[in-house]
Amino acid sequence: MLDLASLNPQQRQAVETLHGPVLLLAGAGTGKTRVITFRIAHLVERGIAPANILAVTFTNKAAREMKERVARLVPRLKKKERSKGHGPTISTFHSLCARILREHIESLGYKKNFVIYDESEQLAAIKKILGHISAKGEQTDPKVILSLISRYKNGGSAAGAFGEPSARAMAEHVLRRYESALRACNAIDFDDLLLLTLKLFTEHPGVLAACREKFRYVMVDEYQDTNAAQFQLVHLLCREHRNLCVVGDDDQSIYGWRGAEIANLLDLEKYYGEVKVIKLESRTIARPISFSRRPMRSSGTTPAGAANNSGRRMVRGRRFCCRNSRRTRKKRARSLKGSSGRGTGGGFPGGSRRFCSAPTSRRVRSRWPCARPASAIV
Repeated sequence: MLDLASLNPQQRQAVETLHGPVLLLAGAGTGKTRVITFRIAHLVERGIAPANILAVTFTNKAAREMKERVARLVPRLKKKERSKGHGPTISTFHSLCARILREHIESLGYKKNFVIYDESEQLAAIKKILGHISAKGEQTDPKVILSLISRYKNGGSAAGAFGEPSARAMAEHVLRRYESALRACNAIDFDDLLLLTLKLFTEHPGVLAACREKFRYVMVDEYQDTNAAQFQLVHLLCREHRNLCVVGDDDQSIYGWRGAEIANLLDLEKYYGEVKVIKLESRTIARPISFSRRPMRSSGTTPAGAANNSGRRMVRGRRFCCRNSRRTRKKRARSLKGSSGRGTGGGFPGGSRRFCSAPTSRRVRSRWPCARPASAIV
């Protein structure tokens, strides 16, 4: 049975609110991912079919972490069951759309074995187009054109999306040829994953109805970073059952450069008037992180001054050759010659234990401290 005693009151309230729209306002370190994973586990425990649960985030790393946490919280969801599609769907927006398009993209005139172009393939297509439409001797950066096209696709057709009318005209001019080139190769790009899914939902209501029936409980992480296409996608899926839980931080938005709109978070009540707002304000970080630059000790430490079997001495857990050995004298001479006063600090072991920071010195890669007096190695 799932133990909710480890959650604070706000987190527990968010986990136990299963039906209806929920808005979680949470900053860094307040347990956002913890709430989402516990909420998924609690839904399964309450008898909700795992296949009816959808959790969406922005990075593959975050999605993997969620899957691992849910697997630990709900042990009965074995790997074989998840691979057969009986587990909850936890993915990024683009991965979710790719999965939907693999099943239904034939309705839009594509083949199911379509190719998803990466940035290098997109740039190659744009270079080819520019080679045909550019005047002789004209130099145009393909990366700039690709950025304009992406902005135009992600809601850039709005009047204020482009600083200059010429930039918008260029995007529109190249976009038509670019889409034709991709269509001829049965290929799409990452922006098309979202836009073609929206087109599929709009032109084929049966596909939308099937997705609504499957994903009856939807959770979205980092909702403040959603753009217009992602907002419409979530709204279409949840407009009927309204079982939507979004997590966001109104003070943080990192994807504004690609069309993210903080208004999607702030104006959620316009579309879901009955939304329940819960603020996660208690931080869950147990202890501060230490950024000390202490040198690492060797695994088998020996008390200071003790000798090992080879006749060498140990100083504070570090092994050194005998003081009068030829190797020790060479090391000490190089340290005194190149340290320029850095790294010296009183007698070792009583003084500083900092290491020389000269970037080109071999001493950086060695285990020897810089410029230690001979009296320190005994």
